[in-house]
Amino acid sequence: MKRQIPLDSTTRAESEAQNPRGSRTRQVAPDLASKRLALVNVIYFGQPGARDRQWVLIDAGLAGTAGFIARAAAQRFGRESRPAAIILTHGHFDHVGALLKLAEQWETPIYAHPLEHPFLNGTSSYPAPDPRVGGGLMAALSPLYPRGPINVSQWLHPLTEGEPPGMPGWRWLHTPGHSQGHISLWRQSDRALIAGDAFITTNQESAYSVLVQRPELHGPPKYYTPDWEHARESVRTLAQLDPALVITGHGPPMRGPKMQAALQLLARDFDTIAVPEHGRYVRAAA
Repeated sequence: MKRQIPLDSTTRAESEAQNPRGSRTRQVAPDLASKRLALVNVIYFGQPGARDRQWVLIDAGLAGTAGFIARAAAQRFGRESRPAAIILTHGHFDHVGALLKLAEQWETPIYAHPLEHPFLNGTSSYPAPDPRVGGGLMAALSPLYPRGPINVSQWLHPLTEGEPPGMPGWRWLHTPGHSQGHISLWRQSDRALIAGDAFITTNQESAYSVLVQRPELHGPPKYYTPDWEHARESVRTLAQLDPALVITGHGPPMRGPKMQAALQLLARDFDTIAVPEHGRYVRAAA
């Protein structure tokens, strides 16, 4: 049986004062907020009240959530304020569902690692999900999830060396495994990490865990990870940074010593904790 890394609620990054009951937009740092949209998060970078083109959206949620994402942005930055960029950690369906609609509405460029571009310009579909990894309903239903491709080529640009567009003080890191061109975002000054799905803070295979969002440190979603060897190396790369705050694509933002210890444990015992015992892609991790 696979091990889990449960964490108590004190490691959550948000506070009641910053996030009134009923709000799903979490103030995580002065210039960072995370919004949960059913089973996935989107992230806003920028000071509240930032002027037009002075903030960035990271990832774009599920199909049908463009209105929720835009309204939360308007509440945070103002009704007329548009992002300087939409940056993608990767292009899976739950991270790009509202992408085209938002790019058109805001007339905003989209940036992704060049290895993700075939899945975003209409060229290629992602590898098939793997329901054989087990773990719950989310994994069992994975063959029904869209694999793309989508086509946002009119707005699409490659990430290049240096700071990500609109994010001074940050750098992007290539963290493949969950997808070929998966990236994470890192700010050294406060050791803030936006990890995407390189690792996550809930059990994404279980519909119950997705619903209640109990904080647990996990590797990338098992049913949608085709390269476990690179996934392992990516988690170890991120653990070496020793982040003080992590925001992931699934699960609550987290900070503090318990989170840091759990991430080190995940990196050390990745094969025991994260890699499924069975599945079409597991052999690659041997």
